[in-house]
Amino acid sequence: MSYDLAVWEGERPTDDKTAGRILSGLYDRYIDSEVGEPPSERIATYVAALLERWCDLTEDEEDTSPWSTGPLIREASGPLIYLPMRWSMAEEASAYVAAVAGSMDLVCFDVQQNRLRP
Repeated sequence: MSYDLAVWEGERPTDDKTAGRILSGLYDRYIDSEVGEPPSERIATYVAALLERWCDLTEDEEDTSPWSTGPLIREASGPLIYLPMRWSMAEEASAYVAAVAGSMDLVCFDVQQNRLRP
């Protein structure tokens, strides 16, 4: 089981319900699509920032990475990344993921709680 957050480029939605609708549209277009797009420059920079804190799952020899898939950049398409994290590290990792997204003016949405973060 994983704990998932979605992070994307764009204006911060006014409320959680609107954010959920936006995520649904982005997910259908970029993640659930037959044709994936390379991640945007901002999303690639964001992923690089996350990997400065924790290594990619594909390089995790000491079992310290919170990511539940790898390479992490494969979870990104266009202006969106859908971040699956190990449940056991979700509290710490999701707080960091949300903080970095906020610092980069990206939108962060908690899929489990259907709410915007931070």
